[in-house]
Amino acid sequence: MIDKYYETKCGKIHYWINTEAENKSIQLILLPGLTADHTLYEKQIEYFEGRYPLFVWDAPGHASSYPFELSFSLKDKAIWLDEILKENGFDNPVIVGQSMGGYVGQMYSELFPDKLRGFVSVDSAPLQKKYMTGAEIWLMKVCEPVFRYYPWKLLVKQGAENIAMSEYGRKIMHDIIMTYDGDKERYVKLVGHGYRILAAAVEENLPYEIKCPAILLCGTKDKAGSCIRYDKAWHKETQIPIHWIEGAGHNSNTDDPEKVNHLIKEFVENEVILPSTGTV
Repeated sequence: MIDKYYETKCGKIHYWINTEAENKSIQLILLPGLTADHTLYEKQIEYFEGRYPLFVWDAPGHASSYPFELSFSLKDKAIWLDEILKENGFDNPVIVGQSMGGYVGQMYSELFPDKLRGFVSVDSAPLQKKYMTGAEIWLMKVCEPVFRYYPWKLLVKQGAENIAMSEYGRKIMHDIIMTYDGDKERYVKLVGHGYRILAAAVEENLPYEIKCPAILLCGTKDKAGSCIRYDKAWHKETQIPIHWIEGAGHNSNTDDPEKVNHLIKEFVENEVILPSTGTV
């Protein structure tokens, strides 16, 4: 994976990319969730590197994509993503988005419906307003002061133990959060901004229809908000296939990477590549 960056009006976005692969008909775009960085996809990169071209970023304001002015929207993130993909010749993207990364993927689908070849939601949820209550949207807007109230050690502990269930998953998340050690205010502002732009995108009340092949992955022990409830409703409403990752938390790709990697592989091979090529 080659470390590169893309200059925006708000700062530099750092990303890692590998264009060399056995099958270049599609490209896997790995988008981590809020406060997480590119290391969240360590096991997916190990498995898929060399099979398909890969892309993963530190989202704007996160980890090495800092300093970064927190004045952007979810739409801006999707537009920047598209510009980076175009710059690197990634013209058949399959987005694998964990949590906030899944919301970026849905916004990308809304803005560029003819470009997206596949979508894998990993412990994310639908962006459509109809799935959320007014109270849930309001809480996203005002969460920053709540996070500021919590002691840093408790934020680190809960950020790792409540998000992942496995020892590996918790260590990865602990190490990621410790990126912000000594600068709690940066972490809190990042969280607050992330939830506000999410709430704003929901309140735009756009269709956010996924028009390409898609699957939903969700841990059976996902404790992040109402993700399980949202995903059940999303599946029921759209009939997008859902796969429950037994015993996994909100970061199911780190709690059971073997199962998640297999599901992504089967999805890409059977639902994305074959239908698009007409291969039997």
